Amino acid sequence: MAISLSVVLLLAILAVIFLRSGQLKFSHGLVCLLLGFCLAGTNIAPSITSGLTATADIVSTLRP
Repeated sequence: MAISLSVVLLLAILAVIFLRSGQLKFSHGLVCLLLGFCLAGTNIAPSITSGLTATADIVSTLRP
């Protein structure tokens, strides 16, 4: 568990750095993809899924 959290933390830091630099290249997208797969394997995955579902429900009820 400690190793997977370390990998998730490292990939999250790299993703933030890449997004802040404003130059999201293919390699940066690959890091973000790996971050997603690592997050899916952690205990926080159900919380992320329910949060995204709730956000999508709220956005879908908005009228322009």
